[in-house]
Amino acid sequence: MALPVQVYRDGQFSRRDDLLAAEEPLELRLADSRTADGTTLSLTMRTPGHDAELVRGWLHAEGLSDAVNDIQPLPGNPNVMLIFGDAVRLRSAVRATLTSAACGVCGSGSIERLSLDVAAPIWTAAPLSPALILALPERLRRAQPGFDSTGGLHAAGLFTPDGQLLCAFEDVGRHNAVDKVVGWAAQRGQLPLSNRMLVTSSRSGFEIVQKAALAGAAVVVTVGAASSLAAETALTLGLTLIGFVRGGRFNVYAAPQRLQPV
Repeated sequence: MALPVQVYRDGQFSRRDDLLAAEEPLELRLADSRTADGTTLSLTMRTPGHDAELVRGWLHAEGLSDAVNDIQPLPGNPNVMLIFGDAVRLRSAVRATLTSAACGVCGSGSIERLSLDVAAPIWTAAPLSPALILALPERLRRAQPGFDSTGGLHAAGLFTPDGQLLCAFEDVGRHNAVDKVVGWAAQRGQLPLSNRMLVTSSRSGFEIVQKAALAGAAVVVTVGAASSLAAETALTLGLTLIGFVRGGRFNVYAAPQRLQPV
């Protein structure tokens, strides 16, 4: 997916098209031989393509390969795969939660549903300077003792508009780190996250933007790139999404009005 973005580099903004990795939901649906209707077994965020291989790999990991007779795409809907097989065993063995590409929780599974569940983010603070945006990943990095020891943990942090770090958490899953930040704020009665920035050490997939939007954050900053669905979601919800914050540059995927012009 090509998306026009604002690129900050060498002290100025410019516009160009940026190619984003495709991200779309894939529903795994239990079906019988007579109808495509049935029970949703799982919902995963993925890059489209080789869906049959993805489903078979998931079934193998769940120990369900021998419970399946056939796998077919739903005619007219490439984001649904029908699974035919032992319904009792498949229902009892499948996980109760929805999974994402990062093994986290996708939640609503669609931008349309999410837009009904969240209010417009509140940002009454002054516009953010590019220099502050560039400084955030390193400030988060200094709050990652687990990464220093292992090199294998993601981090998420909550920042004020002037760049003060309020909290930071680490986890093997980037989505889990974000959940910890939101949980920290909830325990302190600080939801929604008005006038707050969520910063992560990872890329930005749909689930990161989703969790930020549900918590009321207006600005999400990530060290890695945004996926197509993350950018589309941020555009729809009016959430400022900034990625590839490294080496003196960053990309603004959505809602640039919260940044200072240069």
